[in-house]
Amino acid sequence: MAKTLVVYYSHIGNTQAIAKQIQTATDGDIFEIKPVKPYPSEYHETTEQAQQEINAGFKPEIKSRVENIEAYDTIFIGSPCWWSTIAPPVTTFLSTHNLSGKTIIPFMTHEGSKLGHSTSSIAQLVPNATIKAGHAFYGSSAKSAKENVEKWLKDM
Repeated sequence: MAKTLVVYYSHIGNTQAIAKQIQTATDGDIFEIKPVKPYPSEYHETTEQAQQEINAGFKPEIKSRVENIEAYDTIFIGSPCWWSTIAPPVTTFLSTHNLSGKTIIPFMTHEGSKLGHSTSSIAQLVPNATIKAGHAFYGSSAKSAKENVEKWLKDM
């Protein structure tokens, strides 16, 4: 039987809200990516740090990993869209787990950049996985996106 895992990094709770809605709709398991060193709470500081890390290809250490990743067939990967791509902790997760043969479905929260080039960034990190079309959700509407999430999953 196919098993689903919803993996996400959320800085201010928007991506987490979408992840929980996907988890409920798919009856999958859920895993939160937590960096060892949290990002600053101040917006400008966070965006500056994120830009520097993305430009340098930096992969911050994360607190834990999914030990039984082989048990999952489909993995939703969620991130805020930072500088048109996935947040560095998501890069770390994708780089430290063997996702060969898995179906990966990206979802992003944003305030105008949509998916950016996150799908191609993910594809580069997991070249032996099948990457499905992702979906972008406005972060400011994340907590009330249940119908949008369910429609996206149904249309998939």
